[in-house]
Amino acid sequence: MADHRADDTDRTMGAREPVRPDLGRTEPAGTGTTARHAMTGTRLDPGDSRSRRPFAASAAAARKRTVNLIAAVISIVTTVVVLVLAFHILFVVFDANTGNDLVHWFGARADELAWQFKDVFQPDNAKVDVAVNYGLAALVYLVIGRIVVALVRRAA
Repeated sequence: MADHRADDTDRTMGAREPVRPDLGRTEPAGTGTTARHAMTGTRLDPGDSRSRRPFAASAAAARKRTVNLIAAVISIVTTVVVLVLAFHILFVVFDANTGNDLVHWFGARADELAWQFKDVFQPDNAKVDVAVNYGLAALVYLVIGRIVVALVRRAA
């Protein structure tokens, strides 16, 4: 009688397929020899490094970001110094009002930044003197700043 019931269920439910435990199931990457990728379900070799990002790659990316940040800060500081010197040159060449606080501030900062370059050349005209000497200081800051930025980026 038990055989007869089994035949009835086979007819009503259709033929049963054999159960395969590995279908529809994914195991964590790197476990056993039949590990599968969690998203794609493709088989992975236990030694396959595609399933995980190596520590060295993330450390290298962090180092590169840090070096690029340092290079950007150096570049910004160099640009600000050159702009301060350039504004001072413009204010002197175009006879800006020296009583103005802004003109005075740029003049004071430019005097501090041009330290050894203020008297490299001594032309007779005061405007040419400022333009040449402070311009030389700006050029030196610009060139040295770009060289330092290139060296810092090369270190990455």
